[in-house]
Amino acid sequence: MAEPLPEPDRLEGAPHPRETGTLFGHAGPEAEFLAAFTSSRLHHAWMLTGLKGVGKATLAWRLARFLLATPEDDGGMFAAPPPTTVDVPPDHPIARRLLQLAEPRNFLLRRGPNEKETALSQTISVDEVRRMKSFFTLSATDGGRRTAIVDSLDEMNTAAANALLKLLEEPPEKVTFFLIAHQPARLLPTIRSRCRELRLAPLSPQDLADALTQAGGEIAPEDRTALAELSGGSVGEAFRMTNLEGLKLYTALTRLFSTLPRLDRPQALALADLAAAKGATETFDLLVTLIDLFLARLARHGATGDIPPEAAPNEAQLLARLSPHPHAARAWAELAQTLSARARRGKAVNLDPAALLMDILLKVDETAGSLAQR
Repeated sequence: MAEPLPEPDRLEGAPHPRETGTLFGHAGPEAEFLAAFTSSRLHHAWMLTGLKGVGKATLAWRLARFLLATPEDDGGMFAAPPPTTVDVPPDHPIARRLLQLAEPRNFLLRRGPNEKETALSQTISVDEVRRMKSFFTLSATDGGRRTAIVDSLDEMNTAAANALLKLLEEPPEKVTFFLIAHQPARLLPTIRSRCRELRLAPLSPQDLADALTQAGGEIAPEDRTALAELSGGSVGEAFRMTNLEGLKLYTALTRLFSTLPRLDRPQALALADLAAAKGATETFDLLVTLIDLFLARLARHGATGDIPPEAAPNEAQLLARLSPHPHAARAWAELAQTLSARARRGKAVNLDPAALLMDILLKVDETAGSLAQR
């Protein structure tokens, strides 16, 4: 019997957003939605934007749970007072059914299996959108509110996006859409224009620590600032970095880069071998991400002169030495763009991870040497 496919919208090892009890750091977007609800200005489509892993899906599930569990106001003398929170008790029947994906008034649109049903599809297909349309045609049930969660718009192919647009142009009665978008600028402008946006900001170090603890991760108090810097305030990214010891890897990288412009080859080879170990695909991906982050921090410092909070010991001194002026900032920014494309191409054609990472590190050394001679 084949193993069940993983949920495409679940971070491995972490609770699913529908299982997350508390949403940290996003009281503003919640209050904005609640104000629209209590003033009878509830839009039919809400686009939740922000960094990947910042809490958009958790908010979408919270808002859908609230809408489905809140009785409709009939305008009578004995109507309940307007709600002051979107919280719903976990033992509420709606909450229990949503947790089990058994609520008949909610539709979850996400990537499904491929044609052979052996793995997840890379995109949300038009057939999935048509299935959602049919669901709302046939699922009027008691005539109450209905909700749809789309996770995520970024994963839709062109045909699926066009089919969704038609639904947004002529929405089913009493349906509220919650559309998750990691990069809204890349979406069809016509989809964006038919939605009201709720923008989720990066989490503060304290909110990030609280959210990570809830997800089953751990952050030492002294590491909170560093992890917030490297994750960009995204609990999903912080969870990945914690599981893969990202702070240790970043410290090792900055220790290696402190030898620039004469790269310490034994240190570089040790990192390359770490990325090439059996089953170390995630480590390789994280190392590439961390190198890109370091180059971005170099470029930002050279352009602005600002010293960000340190994400590794002596990082501020290293940034100042390697990127002391705007010319250096441009060089590092251009290199980051080049290396990102190089890493994608190398991975696509299955180049040896150790050789690919070593090539990236040598390019960094080459740029540092050119800047030193200037």
